[in-house]
Amino acid sequence: MNTHPYLRAYMAGITVPTMFTLFVLTVFSIARFGSGLHAPIERVIVFPMAVVPNLFGVWNILYVAVFHRRNVPIGPYGAILPFLLMPMGALLATSLGFLSLEAREVVWFGALHVPYAVVGVFFCVAIAIYYLVWKHLVGGLNGILGIA
Repeated sequence: MNTHPYLRAYMAGITVPTMFTLFVLTVFSIARFGSGLHAPIERVIVFPMAVVPNLFGVWNILYVAVFHRRNVPIGPYGAILPFLLMPMGALLATSLGFLSLEAREVVWFGALHVPYAVVGVFFCVAIAIYYLVWKHLVGGLNGILGIA
């Protein structure tokens, strides 16, 4: 009997970011329509809601297909994903005009100035969060589904 391990791997991968993006969208909607917050975040929310869950699913399929058999731990494997997502997001944001890269800072929407040191700290925090999410949540779902 074919148990479709790659389909189960994809579904385990998309579960966590899908729940997270729905939570973020709910909080944003309440803030936007409940308190009158004026931020053009709806123009940017499409990338995280469309690409990130699918990339998590494909990344988990790749892990199950190749790296699980080689005894690569899933935590460090998942921590590699921000190295793909950050350049993709930055490229999309700069091409759409949401982000501009200045000499000492990143400028979002022409209004929010973030120094590169702060971007570096947030990137390191993202790597740690991805490590924990992949080790405990995605790895746990893989274990429940019997694919890891």
